[in-house]
Amino acid sequence: MLAEMEGKRLGIVGASGFIGGALARLAATRGWRVVGFSRHPEKPDWPIAEWRKTTDTPDVSGLDVLANFAGVSIDKRWTEDRKKQFRDSRVGVTRSLVQAIETSDDGPAALLNGSAVGIYGDRGNEPLGEDAGRGKGFLADLCEEWEQAALAAHDCRVITWRTGVVLGPGGAAWKKMRLAFSLGLGGRFGDGHQWMPWIHIHDLVAGMLHAIDHGLEGPVNGTAPEPVRNSEMTARLASALHRPAFLHAPAWALRLGLGEFASALLASQRALPEKLLEGGYEFRFPTLHSALEDLTGGDD
Repeated sequence: MLAEMEGKRLGIVGASGFIGGALARLAATRGWRVVGFSRHPEKPDWPIAEWRKTTDTPDVSGLDVLANFAGVSIDKRWTEDRKKQFRDSRVGVTRSLVQAIETSDDGPAALLNGSAVGIYGDRGNEPLGEDAGRGKGFLADLCEEWEQAALAAHDCRVITWRTGVVLGPGGAAWKKMRLAFSLGLGGRFGDGHQWMPWIHIHDLVAGMLHAIDHGLEGPVNGTAPEPVRNSEMTARLASALHRPAFLHAPAWALRLGLGEFASALLASQRALPEKLLEGGYEFRFPTLHSALEDLTGGDD
């Protein structure tokens, strides 16, 4: 089916970022014509056929698919002002894009919109497929509103992509984790029992193209099929980098230093990519071992 998509036009909001750039590069190798959206196009060194300005009413004409990865990073203390930024940069931008789609005569037939596994809240050991209900807390509320904003696009197929921790060169999470562990400062969060859904950047973007090409819609968990507990992630990463991991951050210290943001680090989400697997996607890096071996160039 991928051959049928060659020559199609894929618009990416956030094309100059980590995920958007990775998607642009992979899509281009598969014959897509990539249109990048940015308020300040930086024109990075990857195959963007055309740049368009991201405005309150962006031009989405002529696109077959639109992918939206807009959103201010949440990995900082959550003040009320920052919470507003998180919401405006996600919900607000998504609403603008949906309005543009709804008012365009030749807008995209599909919208792939960002979301996160944070919608599940803190769920302990419960396996979380896409049909699992939403959880509680600020992130769950934010993701719910974010997804509902995307689903208001009634004239096209909508995929709400629930991302876990993305492991890949250039990604913020991987940079911070690798630096901390390389310096011997890595360690588990809290008791380390919480499930940590993760995914290799290759499978993230390849999974997105698979979802687009194979007619998936609604929520899709962008996570690897074998989530691990935080303690296992810590041990395996330390081993892969040949560094100790004897430090750990107690829950009370995280809450004291990071405030409400600590809840995101301590939440347990055993998210599983049921729709991707049922839809026939084959993960290149299904296990943490294979992902870390690729990312570190050695054995873990």
